[in-house]
Amino acid sequence: MVPGNHSTAILFVLVGLTQQPELQSPLFFLFLGIYMVTVMGNLSLILLIAASPLLHTSMYYFLSSLSFIDLCYSSVITPKMLVNVLGKKNVIPYSECMAQLFFFNVFAVAECYHLTAMAYDRYAAICNPLLYNVIMSSRVCSLLVLGALTLGFLTAVAHTSAMTQLSFCKSHIINHYFCDFLPLLHLSCSNTHLNELLLFIIGGVNVLLPILTLFVSYAFIFRSILRIHSSEGWSKAFRTCSSHLLAMGIFFGSITFMYFKPPSNSLEQEKVSSVFYTTVIPMLNPLIYSLRNKDVKKAVRKVLVRK
Repeated sequence: MVPGNHSTAILFVLVGLTQQPELQSPLFFLFLGIYMVTVMGNLSLILLIAASPLLHTSMYYFLSSLSFIDLCYSSVITPKMLVNVLGKKNVIPYSECMAQLFFFNVFAVAECYHLTAMAYDRYAAICNPLLYNVIMSSRVCSLLVLGALTLGFLTAVAHTSAMTQLSFCKSHIINHYFCDFLPLLHLSCSNTHLNELLLFIIGGVNVLLPILTLFVSYAFIFRSILRIHSSEGWSKAFRTCSSHLLAMGIFFGSITFMYFKPPSNSLEQEKVSSVFYTTVIPMLNPLIYSLRNKDVKKAVRKVLVRK
């Protein structure tokens, strides 16, 4: 992927979240805390699922994979943002900027399809409980996770390859806190029609296809739940789905707002939305999936007792 203007020596300047000096230190400690919780929460969940035989099921395999994606996803953005918050010159080299754009794409798109795979897992568990272990075999689960990562990789290759063909002969100041599509396109003096078309088509498919699949899966799930006559069965079914529905709604809601928003929204709104899905959601996911999960709580107690 050789840039169209052959200027790999470009240094971009990231404006960051705010240009108010008095907010730099509070923001640094805020996002440092969020990142530490993200790393500890996701890593702890991965290790707990690996160590506890009780959690060796397809549902927790997907949850462990989601934690891995969230950990990588957050690490692509947050450490550089923390350095820039306290730095006097928030520069990022061209190659590092393209690398950040690439890996951001990989894990953001992978999360879209991973949440879709988790919806299919919930569909199989509730609508076909007797065949669940056959439908969601370890091979099928591995293929679904690999498929999500592959789609993320292919999307990243398409977008980053197209971005490297642009010339950046205007200002090199990126009015954002990381290298994202739209701020970079605004800096280019090349024709960005192809990039905008790719963003519209690939971005639309990567958002609308998972959302459509999620709606169809949950339509069947709710139909099956309505056939349950016991209150205990209702409670168990909703408890199984509620965490996933919450995580899915937050993620797709913020992504849709960011990339399919009305043109009148301000740049500050874009940054707030970006913060939400790049730093806050990776922190929330392990909390959403574990705080109300009886199996996870039981596994934690067993691990603590064993120690």
